[in-house]
Amino acid sequence: MANESGRDAEAPAGARWGVALWGSAAWRAEALVWLDAELAARGVARTGAVEQPHLRPWATALRVPTAAGVVWLKAAGPGTAFEVPLYRLLSRLAPEHVLAPLALDEARGWVLLPDGGVTLGAEASGEALPAALGSALAQYARLQRLLSAHTDELLAMGVADMRAARMPERFDQALAFCESHVARSGGSQERALLARVIAERPAFSARCRELEACPVPPSLDHNDLHPWNIFAAREGVPERVYDWGDSVIAHPFASLLVALGFVCRTLHAAAQDARVTRVRDAYLARFADLGSHEELVRSAELACHVGKVARALTWARAIAAEGDAAGPHAGAPLHWLGAVLDPAYVIEGG
Repeated sequence: MANESGRDAEAPAGARWGVALWGSAAWRAEALVWLDAELAARGVARTGAVEQPHLRPWATALRVPTAAGVVWLKAAGPGTAFEVPLYRLLSRLAPEHVLAPLALDEARGWVLLPDGGVTLGAEASGEALPAALGSALAQYARLQRLLSAHTDELLAMGVADMRAARMPERFDQALAFCESHVARSGGSQERALLARVIAERPAFSARCRELEACPVPPSLDHNDLHPWNIFAAREGVPERVYDWGDSVIAHPFASLLVALGFVCRTLHAAAQDARVTRVRDAYLARFADLGSHEELVRSAELACHVGKVARALTWARAIAAEGDAAGPHAGAPLHWLGAVLDPAYVIEGG
């Protein structure tokens, strides 16, 4: 097995996750023994070369051609290991909305998944995007409503608690991380941004209190819901969401933060553009029994503003896993934390 630099890699002694381990020949051999055994139990065999298209400090994935189609083996690190039991729960409660895992190994953080087909990002672009994404978000909202009764179970799996009442504390955690980063490698612009963010804390806390009073209960927020993480619908199968490793427990409407931001940037549109609000409203329609349209829109704006801190912390976890290899991602936590200063509830440009 060659690592990303093209050199053969040896498994580091005692390592249980990370690029050095997952890029090693020893780990690949161990993973394939497990994979082949699981395939054999289903009467399926590999038919071609195994590829490793994703190798990051927090997770890796192997693409495996088989006689029954392509399958994927995903290995998660400790920060995202909850994704493995999460797949079990999702496939039990709502198999039509997710990929049903073929096999799980919770102790090692491995999940074997079928290929989901074409993503929404590959199928819908330009002016076709709002209708396609609106349909997918409506399906996703149904899943969230179902999962709102299972938040305790999700938290017990290790899904991070980003409910409104916890978010002032989470703000402080994100701030501490960014202050440490800026102290090491930031400049005058980053220090000035941090000073403005600190001054924003009272207003942020007020938003959290208002959001906490919203009648829509917390649920699972995918926290990175864009068209490339959604499989397009096909005959008899609705859109399905995958790659749940960034998930948190939060106000469900926080899921619109990334989704609507993607639409804004793709179409060069503001958040109040009719093409963007059409996507938003297709999603909010699934919650119409819990409030008026105006109330739901206000809750969505609050949830997305507050959800920027959850995104900052998700990136902070990733940066911590990458260590010195963070490179271009090193500024992502401050980028998202600084977004609390933006009057727009989603990040419209850039």
